Amino acid sequence: MTRVTRSVHPAQPHPPLAGTTVNNLKIVVVGGFGAGKTTMVRSVSEIRPLHTEEVTSRAGHTLDGTTRVQHKTSTTVAFDFGRITIDERSVLYLFGAPGQDRFWFLWDRLLVGTLGAVVLVDTRSLADAWYAIDRLEHHGTPFIVAVNDFGGPFHSDDRIREALALGPEVPLVEFDARDHSSSKFVLIALVEHLHALSSRDEACDEPCDEDGKPCHDG
Repeated sequence: MTRVTRSVHPAQPHPPLAGTTVNNLKIVVVGGFGAGKTTMVRSVSEIRPLHTEEVTSRAGHTLDGTTRVQHKTSTTVAFDFGRITIDERSVLYLFGAPGQDRFWFLWDRLLVGTLGAVVLVDTRSLADAWYAIDRLEHHGTPFIVAVNDFGGPFHSDDRIREALALGPEVPLVEFDARDHSSSKFVLIALVEHLHALSSRDEACDEPCDEDGKPCHDG
């Protein structure tokens, strides 16, 4: 698992989106309740993020099972939204999905048009990432898995892959959602993964032998 140490990154003002932008890339951040999705979007977005958060009520604590995250006083009820400009022509839009199962009905709509996804994992509850992985695989959405460092129990890469049934082709990284540089590294890892998948698909469209047999058929 690749690890990124925390560093200080003061917030910097950013100019309005350039009129030359033509490539709008959508990324979704998913995971269980309290895994750090809102924190990641907040830490990495170049603009002030849009958060649809409400104060967690007593009933909400009961419904969402907040024993593991008792310190959490608010919850996302629709989605988080942030933005990162890649260059003059390309911009990355980040959507953080709500983690509670009562809001899972929103996920299918959020995943429409998504280029790729980041699945956040809290080592205190690995099973919470199962639904996210299931929905991404259902939609055929490429993803990477990012383990948010909460200071919880240590799990080896092999243990995490086994628990989440991850194949060796799925990148697995460890990061700190509170840190700009660390969250940025996760997005870079996702973009590199998407590029590798695209390059592989393009290569497999070319004949690999004199009989014109596609490479992905052996």
